[in-house]
Amino acid sequence: MPDIAPDDDSQNTQATGELVLRHHLCWRHRDLDGVMAYYHPEIQYHDFFQNRVVGYAQLREYLHASMPREADEAIEHIDRIRADGDTAFIQYRITLRGGQGLVSFRTSEAITVRDGLIWRVNEYASLVHEPPARTLRPTVSRLGLSPQQLGHMANDLQHYFQQQQPYLDPALDLQRVAKECGYSRNQISYLLNQVLGQSFYRYVNQARLQHLLAALDSATPPIKVDDLAFAAGFNSLSAFYSAFRQHTGQSPKAYVKQISLRARAQDSP
Repeated sequence: MPDIAPDDDSQNTQATGELVLRHHLCWRHRDLDGVMAYYHPEIQYHDFFQNRVVGYAQLREYLHASMPREADEAIEHIDRIRADGDTAFIQYRITLRGGQGLVSFRTSEAITVRDGLIWRVNEYASLVHEPPARTLRPTVSRLGLSPQQLGHMANDLQHYFQQQQPYLDPALDLQRVAKECGYSRNQISYLLNQVLGQSFYRYVNQARLQHLLAALDSATPPIKVDDLAFAAGFNSLSAFYSAFRQHTGQSPKAYVKQISLRARAQDSP
């Protein structure tokens, strides 16, 4: 949790910093009524990532969709809250694991206070790949998704795959995944392609491959890799071999041979 770093000693700066800190604590603890109590009736919340302006009448619904679902959700503060006169600044990062390394949304907010209430919020967010990958131009405004909402969606998708194991069905498609996760097809497609940096079928085949590797580690000879691949949901051996080699750098045959050699070494006196 960030503390306050006033840029000068004025009473106005101190009051601004303390108000924004209290507001932020309410947001972190999912106290929607408490958060709304800090907003001026003429509030304008500028979300530049979505290219939209939210007024007081729509703000409650907007914030409810973006709030953390659990206390101390994985949001990393990059800097302390900095106050200067009637404006305070917050910077934080939401990190997700994508198919090509880590991706994160880096967000900064400029919050202006008037009459002891928050009167303007300018929120800027950008998508960053770590290590750097291709530059993306997000087109989220038509989908109505904030960085926080995309973070919730990524967690929901991961939980669905871990708990339900839908990838075991060779006929799994994007429409079914979207429906069972509670999102639209376009939203899941955007998350995978533009945020996590991979296609739907690559995401599914990675899940199948992880399932198969776990099965290989516990399998006893003779190991029939092709049978395990079909059991993991692969409906094409060529797709399986390609995914396997890309992930491990080896052919399935060479990988199984390594497993057998390790097993013999452990059994030998």
